[in-house]
Amino acid sequence: MEIREANSFDKISVLKFCKDTFSWGDYIDKVWSSWLEEGNLFLFEKQFPVGICHAFYFQNQIWIEGIRIDPNFRRQKIGSKLIIHAELIGKKTNALFSYMLIDTENKKSISMANSLNYEVFQTWNYYSLIPKKNSNFKIEFAKSVNPDIFPFYVDSWRWIKTTNTILSDLSTQNRIIKSNLSDKTSFAIIGNYKHLAKTLIVTLFSGSFDTLSNILYYLQNYAIEKNYERIQILTKEKLQTSDYLKYKISFNLMKKSLL
Repeated sequence: MEIREANSFDKISVLKFCKDTFSWGDYIDKVWSSWLEEGNLFLFEKQFPVGICHAFYFQNQIWIEGIRIDPNFRRQKIGSKLIIHAELIGKKTNALFSYMLIDTENKKSISMANSLNYEVFQTWNYYSLIPKKNSNFKIEFAKSVNPDIFPFYVDSWRWIKTTNTILSDLSTQNRIIKSNLSDKTSFAIIGNYKHLAKTLIVTLFSGSFDTLSNILYYLQNYAIEKNYERIQILTKEKLQTSDYLKYKISFNLMKKSLL
């Protein structure tokens, strides 16, 4: 038994136990090449691969994702061992916190995370928005944003802790938009989902229904103009759904201090 870095020859074996993870399948096949290139794609081996976990290290945080265990080898704490392995590497680079995302209905995974001293830090909601030609909006690009408004932003389904520098860079790139009406403001950070082509991923803060509508109309039109096929919205707010805006699922953002 050992934990090692995955390589290209492991792909077929791993995808065999990942293909039916969710009712709709899984996304590991889409991110495999990117995760291999980034490194830190850890594999648990018992003569053959039985578990994987990917870790992304950024500044003083660890983002843990893609924990998958062969169904024939579950309840053997393989997932916990992979997470601990990822944490130990992070500690060597002075990581202070570790985060992961778990479906709010996935009680077993939440229990596993709790056993490793992860706690529910925040709850986030995922919505899909259909691209659509639209001109009924009024937005502006934010010149500056306080990290208190956006303590995190989502980059390819990784929750990145913001700083003034990060938000300033995003603002310079015109990736932060806002709508202000009657002293109520909605904000959004827009970006590409690098693992899935033609996908716009948005971190959203809703200040009011009218300002939110402006943001959504802009995003729909922006997606059409830039040839995006889908819009994924992540927000802590509960949004009013419509024919174009659909609620998908809620997640717990889990956090652990490594101090």
